[in-house]
Amino acid sequence: MKLSVLERILLGELLPKVGSFTNLKLLRVVKEDLSFSEKENMLLDFTQQGELTKWKLNAVGDKSISIGEVASKLIRDKILELNKQEKLTESHLTICEKFNILDKEFLK
Repeated sequence: MKLSVLERILLGELLPKVGSFTNLKLLRVVKEDLSFSEKENMLLDFTQQGELTKWKLNAVGDKSISIGEVASKLIRDKILELNKQEKLTESHLTICEKFNILDKEFLK
């Protein structure tokens, strides 16, 4: 799936920090794929302003990332958890679409 810079950052934050050994190994690979190369870092010129991370828009294009079934389920579960807690932001909407999280799932 193709992910923007913002989606890569948000997904990195959504990934569980604790779990089973096998899941953590899978998540480590996903985290590495989501991370930014040295060249991307230079082009994006990330800066931190308080809690906000800023970067040069359109400095790099979307990146194609392969996320397997287990990691996708962990991401979906986290998004559903954030929804129940009413902690989703507008920035999460494209991630919900890309992971096929439909409105009917939120209504359960």
